[in-house]
Amino acid sequence: EILKNAHPLKVITTLHGTDITLVGRDPSFMEVTRFSIEQSNGITAVSRYLRDKTIEIFGVKKPVEVIYNFIEEHPDQQKKCAALRHKIAPAGEIILSHLSNFRPVKRVEDVIEIAFRVRQKIPVKVMMIGDGPERSRAEARARELNISEHVHFLGRQDDIYLLLSASDVFLMPSRLESFGLAALEAMACGVPCVSSNTGGLKELVKEGVAGYTAEVGDIDRMSQLVLQIVQDSKIKEKLSSSSRDYALANFHVNKIVQHYLDFYKKILAQ
Repeated sequence: EILKNAHPLKVITTLHGTDITLVGRDPSFMEVTRFSIEQSNGITAVSRYLRDKTIEIFGVKKPVEVIYNFIEEHPDQQKKCAALRHKIAPAGEIILSHLSNFRPVKRVEDVIEIAFRVRQKIPVKVMMIGDGPERSRAEARARELNISEHVHFLGRQDDIYLLLSASDVFLMPSRLESFGLAALEAMACGVPCVSSNTGGLKELVKEGVAGYTAEVGDIDRMSQLVLQIVQDSKIKEKLSSSSRDYALANFHVNKIVQHYLDFYKKILAQ
């Protein structure tokens, strides 16, 4: 509404991960992406990591405003559906979850490896939510490790919050994330995260509050962190509460939209 009534028209560019880390590096898109950024009156990025990468790759001279992705409150975030938990884990097993587009950057096979290691200590079930090119490799790895019956590949789902809220720990072992929206969605459901400490995830997953992080590919450490959470009820309860409080306090839609509005007003006043 603000932009519609402005004259002359101001252009705001909001950068997401694919803009910079994939499209921007393709020589055929490099110049048009740089041109779009340079011709914008204002530029925003969804993490400090993405801001810094944008400046590094494109040599951007203009300031880039960091405005994080946001989360909305939804009734399913705290539903904790007992029937769903019983369906996934009929014997009361711990439930691990992962949500992504199953691209190579998500390292979905690591999720299977983590589940295998955790399962050597305690009974575990896994919800693999989403679909993509790496799904078949993850399914094959589950078969190789003889844990296929404990890993549920659910494909694309609409009731994301209902599924996430039924889990105990969310896994995001990605090679790179410009932000990590799926992790934020899990946090809003009161589900602590164990993730890699790369890109925007270092900014999102606050250690000891929203969960824990480890180096990319450090499957043993991530497995230990999962066990640390689920084997101590006090830690699990604390993280469940603090992860949701942290998500809503720092990434609630009202706060983030207001940040955008303030930024737009500043650009329009120039």
